Amino acid sequence: MTENKNVPLFSPLTLRGVTFANRLWVSPMCQYSAPLDGIAREWHQVHIGSFATGGAGLIVMEATGVLPEGRISINCLGLWNDEQRDAYKPIVQFAHAMGTKIGIQLAHAGRKGSAMPPGSDHPIASAAEGGWSTPAPSEIPFGKMPTPHAMSIEEIKNTVAAFGAAAKRAVEAGFDLVEIHAAHGYLIHQFLSPLSNARSDEYGGSFENRTRFLVQIVNAIRAVIPQSMPLFVRISASDWVDGGWDLPQSIELARVLKHIGVDLIDVSSGALSDKQQIPVGPGYQVPFASAIKGEAEIPTSAVGMIHEAEFANEIVASGKADAVMAARTFLRNPRWALDVAHQLGADIHWVPQLKMGKRN
Repeated sequence: MTENKNVPLFSPLTLRGVTFANRLWVSPMCQYSAPLDGIAREWHQVHIGSFATGGAGLIVMEATGVLPEGRISINCLGLWNDEQRDAYKPIVQFAHAMGTKIGIQLAHAGRKGSAMPPGSDHPIASAAEGGWSTPAPSEIPFGKMPTPHAMSIEEIKNTVAAFGAAAKRAVEAGFDLVEIHAAHGYLIHQFLSPLSNARSDEYGGSFENRTRFLVQIVNAIRAVIPQSMPLFVRISASDWVDGGWDLPQSIELARVLKHIGVDLIDVSSGALSDKQQIPVGPGYQVPFASAIKGEAEIPTSAVGMIHEAEFANEIVASGKADAVMAARTFLRNPRWALDVAHQLGADIHWVPQLKMGKRN
């Protein structure tokens, strides 16, 4: 494996038993392109396969519902049954044939679920269209979306178990790692933030109570995946709203997660409240990743408007984060990692096209 000591972005990174060839990674991106059964189809094979041929050190598949009511939209992927698991296998196999590591982001949308896919003439799916009553910590809606129902303790326990069952299937499908989606205003984030969690039981109120749901999910997943498999958690480091979830709580959470077996914090922000005020600009979320890495002493990845090769390399070279995740830039150019390597003068592993895939 090439060291690229003068180009830190293209130096290897090892977490547990997995070594990533470089630190420029493909962030999970929802495609809203699955049928109602949540099974990956040809679109997902081509979408992910295009990144696999482009030199990225890691690809993380999009937010994948651990339950039918955990999807964001009626056309999101799922991993609550074995048929869904088996549909991921050829995607994973092709990524591995290209020398690329691949993970999956397990998610539950909570109150932001039961949506129609982008381009629909109405935002919320009816029951006839495959929609559902959304669960949440409390009966507090997101913006103008329908008011969710407050989850019972039994629902919470069943959801924790569903994350564990989905992680077990992810291992069986061959994924190299699991990422828990605890960001962007989805269910776990809804439990974390006092803006969306008004519970008075053991899942609400104090920091310990609001983080309990995520801690239980981490423990459930860590119990069913190999010790050699890395576990990531994506968080929103700030709600960008006064009185909401913020960076000091994120740092404390990262310390807790490190102690129970999380290997990297994928640091994003926002999307819990329509009242957020975000000073958007290139690298605007990098300081969050840097603070969490430094204060909690845990590896982090940085995301958010990182479009330039030198900038991406500087984030890793300066120690602000251990890896860079990009989304829209990879959508525009699935081989962006090769382009960046060329700009920075880095060597990069490339699989000869004659060896790309096997004929059954």
